[in-house]
Amino acid sequence: MSDRSSRSLWDIFRANVLTLFNAIVAGSFLLLLLLGQWRDALFGFAAVSNALIGVVQEYVAKRSLDRLAVLNSPQARVLRDGDIQDIDVQDVVMDDILVLRAGDQIPADALMLDSAGLEVDESLLTGESDPVQKGIGAEVLSGSSVVTGHGLGSVTKVGPESFASRLTAEAKRFSLVQSEIRHGLNRILRWITVALLPIMAIVINGQMQGQGGWHHAIATGSWKTASVGAVASVIAMVPLGLVLMTSVAFAVGAVRLARQKVLIQELAAVEGLARVDMLCLDKTGTLTVGRIVFDAVHDSGTKPPDGWKQALGWFGTDPNANATARCLAEAFPADATLRPISSVPFSSSRKWSAVSFTAGSSMAGTWLLGAPEIVLEPGTADADSARRTAAHLASTGLRTLVLAHSAGTTAAGRTGEAALPATPVPAVLLTFREKVRPDAARTLSYFREQGVGLKIISGDDPRTVAAVARDVGLDTGGGFDARQLPTDPEELAAVMELHTVFGRVTPAQKKDMVRALQRRGHVVAMTGDGVNDALALKEADIGIAMDSAAAATKAVSRLVLLDGRFDRLPGVVAEGRRVIANIERVSMLFLAKTAYAVVLSVLFGALLWGFPFLPRQLSATDGITIGIPAFFLALMPNPRRYRAGFLKRSLSFAAPAGLIIALAVLGINTYSLMAGHGTGSATRTSSALVLTLIALWVLVVLSRPMNRWRALIIGAMYAALVLLLTAPPLQDFFQFTLLGQEHLTVSVSISLLGCAAVELLHRAHRRHSTTPPLPSSRQV
Repeated sequence: MSDRSSRSLWDIFRANVLTLFNAIVAGSFLLLLLLGQWRDALFGFAAVSNALIGVVQEYVAKRSLDRLAVLNSPQARVLRDGDIQDIDVQDVVMDDILVLRAGDQIPADALMLDSAGLEVDESLLTGESDPVQKGIGAEVLSGSSVVTGHGLGSVTKVGPESFASRLTAEAKRFSLVQSEIRHGLNRILRWITVALLPIMAIVINGQMQGQGGWHHAIATGSWKTASVGAVASVIAMVPLGLVLMTSVAFAVGAVRLARQKVLIQELAAVEGLARVDMLCLDKTGTLTVGRIVFDAVHDSGTKPPDGWKQALGWFGTDPNANATARCLAEAFPADATLRPISSVPFSSSRKWSAVSFTAGSSMAGTWLLGAPEIVLEPGTADADSARRTAAHLASTGLRTLVLAHSAGTTAAGRTGEAALPATPVPAVLLTFREKVRPDAARTLSYFREQGVGLKIISGDDPRTVAAVARDVGLDTGGGFDARQLPTDPEELAAVMELHTVFGRVTPAQKKDMVRALQRRGHVVAMTGDGVNDALALKEADIGIAMDSAAAATKAVSRLVLLDGRFDRLPGVVAEGRRVIANIERVSMLFLAKTAYAVVLSVLFGALLWGFPFLPRQLSATDGITIGIPAFFLALMPNPRRYRAGFLKRSLSFAAPAGLIIALAVLGINTYSLMAGHGTGSATRTSSALVLTLIALWVLVVLSRPMNRWRALIIGAMYAALVLLLTAPPLQDFFQFTLLGQEHLTVSVSISLLGCAAVELLHRAHRRHSTTPPLPSSRQV
């Protein structure tokens, strides 16, 4: 199974072309061609153009995302010909020897040939968050992640048979997944589908009766005229461009973000991040640059035993060292002659690592490196003094670890749980610095101004996290120690609402904290880069991985910041807001058209009047009032903040607006019949003029606030209407005629009344669905 990040060309073609509405359009198009009415079949060419635009736009997006996905594709580490090689995941074959290290996502199912403290997180497969130890002979499943330790495994399953293939393909799929917008549009399309057949029956009967009855129409051939009118009413009810505009807006949004080095792994993330009202941030790699620098050695209050520098050198060069321990390598050179008898890799759940040497050597006993409050148990003078010093150092924003020594050994084996040795004695305290991202304060300030809540969640000491938070402008009043978090979901949710900074958070707690915020009704985004963030990122509404993230973390994220720039997020929010606001605006245009088409079809069918438009005339009016302007409006900047209730807001304006247009068209037709003008070319021209003028005013009110580009588009549409009704070649083709003064006066008067009604409707609608304005100083 391919792990491509985008839909195939066939999937794109099927989604844009093989739809129910396109089938209706194709049937109507063929019917008119068979009747010799090719001029009235223009909508068919418009439908083909719509489909082609949709296919091309999505294919362009597909190619852009595929290129980014290749740059971001996961790698596998294998042992071939005695050398360790990094290869693409899809190049892993049966019997390859996988080299597994902490942070790796296992690319294929394998049997362990060697294991040193290997612990695997299988939560993405089983839902169980506790790491599982894997000894020699144990099976490891692709899609799981190495938490601690290292080992070698022989590949037993690859490709579609493995878990990883299915997981990666699903997690990285470019898909127009369910969202509020797409769910709302799908509901509308289902309603239209259900209503279409009975309305078609009413319209066809009305057209036949308007030609003198079924028998007379069939006998005289006037059924052809009735068929043209029926096709016009049916085509008017189908919102052909609505799904197209949604697809194009999403696809163009993805391409725009790709140019900013933001990989969208699911298109709904563009919309989703605009709906976020709570942003959870991992400190390391998000607020800070992710690089830890060794700061200094501090006295622990006791004389350090001999060999402490060599111990630090060993921790710094251990192949399984975490980023913090690796910083020690430059300051403390490794002794190549050291041969430990056992070691325990660092674990985010344990928060310490250990190495043991044989008795009688200068390094005899066990050396421990980890969090002082975890490694040192209170109760002894040395431990209590070291813990107090460590707390003071941590409160200044420095990451603080203790190197401790014990004469005993850890209870760690290849299959057993690791446990601290008895009474470790502090040797030295070590401090490390993290560089705060220069853009972090500005980015967090933006989110606060936008009304987005912020939570800093980290596995580090809460005082250290609080100090970093203060550096980026968050006045937190101190961090909350996650070891004191309640386990009850409701109590946890209450604590989450009260506090901003949390330290000593375990991976399982991060997931529970995200769930607690969601229970309070928040739409939660989570950023992270470590494998310990994968659970929370998967649980969040929007998971955002940094460029330095582990493969497992990227696989479950919706967004990947490929250049690691935290300041990209405001641009992503702006893109999401543009997509949501513009699709809502465009949907009102299309739904207003559907509304007036349904009302006109039912009214004229029930009154047994001929439908007041030819299909070609509706093609022209649709292009002026919806088709052309909608394409531009869907892609323009729009900083409006998101509010739930997209479908209700759209219909609450579109349905009354469509009713106003339908009643105005009914009015001009009633006048024509009463004045003895019949239903000829003049009446159709008057109907088109009334419909277009009021529909253009709908476009005007939905385009507010007006700017130069929107005014230019609307002005061009009014000019197109004048040209359509006055240019002789267009008049002849669309069967329009110059209106007499009386007919023109009545048409314009009815149009002005309709425009006034639309204006009043818009103002009432705006009062009842006002979106809070963005702060003027920091608009997106």
